This record gives sequence, structure tokens and C-alpha cells, in this order.
Amino acid sequence: MKQTLLSLLLTILPLAASADAVEIDGIYYNLIPKGKVAEVTSNPNKYSGAVEIPDTVTYNDVIYTVTSIGNRAFYECYNYYDNIVLTSVTIPNSVTSIGEYAFSGCSGLTSMTIPNSVVTIGNGAFAGCNRMMSIVIPNSVTSIGYSAFQGCNSLANANIPNSVISIENWTFQGCSGLTSVIIPNSVITIGKSAFESCSCLTSITISESVTRIDFSAFADCHSLKDITLPNSVKSIEEWTFADCVNLQNITIPNSVTSIGNYAFYGCSYLTSVTISNSVTSIGSSAFYGCAGLTSVTIPNSVTDIGSSAFGGCAELLDVYCLAENVPDTYLDAFKDSY
Repeated sequence: MKQTLLSLLLTILPLAASADAVEIDGIYYNLIPKGKVAEVTSNPNKYSGAVEIPDTVTYNDVIYTVTSIGNRAFYECYNYYDNIVLTSVTIPNSVTSIGEYAFSGCSGLTSMTIPNSVVTIGNGAFAGCNRMMSIVIPNSVTSIGYSAFQGCNSLANANIPNSVISIENWTFQGCSGLTSVIIPNSVITIGKSAFESCSCLTSITISESVTRIDFSAFADCHSLKDITLPNSVKSIEEWTFADCVNLQNITIPNSVTSIGNYAFYGCSYLTSVTISNSVTSIGSSAFYGCAGLTSVTIPNSVTDIGSSAFGGCAELLDVYCLAENVPDTYLDAFKDSY
């Protein structure tokens, strides 16, 4: 659960500038004569300082429109000892896409403004930009790739535009500076480990459009105290809120039919949990180590309670089961509970 792909992403060797790339005023481009468009590509010697990308470039008397920042174009443009520190990049309104790992590992970047022309942000585009404190994502963006901001631990806030349908896997994983997030009405799914280890996240608002919150989405969010799950969510997956040690209360909405294994594992300050009458199964170790729980009511819809589901709930005094027939329950479901 706690493993991160960041170290893997940042060890992938960057691609050298294309053999056909041309250098114009210090910036390298791949030129596509048929469409008269240009893509910013990598500099064999790395980019440094402040880079201002123009909206057009001229080569052999032909004008090309700069429409994209290519994969790994500015990848790891940071080496303090060799005096390679990319400090800022100005992106023109002609650019519509930012490629995979385009700015990954650029530790000298502190902020970024993405113009209204950009539609897609690629996988890992800003991963490991650990000094990035703010970024403006416009409403033109419809797709943000997985791990796009993974490890941006100085990022204080993230405005997710109302045009985005899905928050992909690991998008904000390890963004330990994030304090609050609003999920807009356009979002349907929150991916695997999307906000895992966002240790300063105290509140999150999830819209009624979200139907799926995936594996470990908010695990290890140690400062998260309260969260309201919308009636659109159908299941709580494994490890979703595991080790959210300051989470105090949770209401499982009527739309949820299952609570996954380890879903609230280690939520030691959880004092109140309301399980709706739609839930049919409570997974193994779902509430293991929730030492603050003193009572729990199992609704009559529950037919299965997994191994150690309420194990280690040392203060659990009262368990009320409203089912007409006793649910299939592991012998250790309440192991080490009072």
C-alpha cells in the first residue's frame, strides 16, 4: 500500500533530443512540415534558468506553430552541482498538450501556469517537482494522467477543473503539503492511491458525481478528520482510508454495498461509524485497530463479516446486530476487542 512508483518514474532514462530536432534560440523542436506544427523536445545539455516558449518558430523560412511539449522535454532539468536549474517555463496559448514526464524531476520549479489552450496533461508530467508550491490548471484540461503531480510535496492547493472526468492513479500521491481538495461535479472516479500520503490534507469535498473511490485513494492521510461520502459511491475499496489516524467519524451512504478489506484499518481516533442498510459485506480487517470505537451497529442487510473486521478495537463495548439471521462471521472478527 505504501509503496510508491515515484522512485521508478524518476529513474527512467530520459530520451535524448530527436535526431531530427532543430535548435532555435536555445530551444529544441521536432518540426512537422505537413501540419507546420512544432513540438518542444529535450535539450541534450538540459534546459536551465527561465525558458520562454514562443507560440511560433521560423525554420528555413517556414513558420511553425508550437502546439505541444513533448514527452520528457524538460525531464530532470535540475542538477545543482552542475549549475543546471530550470527555474521557470512560460507556455504559450498555442500549446494544447503537455507530454508524459515533461517536467518530471524539475526541482527548481516553484510555480506553473498552464494556459487555457491545454487539453491534456500526460502521465507523470510534474512528478517529483518537490518545490512546486502552486499550479493553475485551466478548465480547458479534460485529462490529467496518472502520477501527474506525484511527489510534489510543496504543493499547497490543487484546483481540479470541472472539465476533468477522472482523477487517475497516484495523481497527487505524496503531496504532503496539500491541505484541502474539492472534487468537482465532473469527476466520476478517483483512482488508486490518488491522494495517498497527503499527510496535511484535513478536508476533502467529494461531489455526487463520484461513483468509485479506488484502492488506497486516501490511505495515510494522517490529518484527515472528517469526510462526507456522497450517495453516488457504490463501494469502499481495500485500504481506501487506512491509517487516517485522525478520522473521527464516518457515515457509509445508502449507495454502498460493500466495505473492502482494511478500508479503515488503523483509524485509531474513529469514534463513530454509521453503516447504511445497503451494506451486505464488511471485509477482513476493515476496522482493525479502530481503538476509539465504543459501539457499532450491524444493519440487517449485512450477510458477511470478514476476519478481524473489528479486531483490535480495544474500547468496543457494544455490538448491535439487527439481522434476522446471524451473518457469516469469522471466529476472529472481534479479536482483541473488549
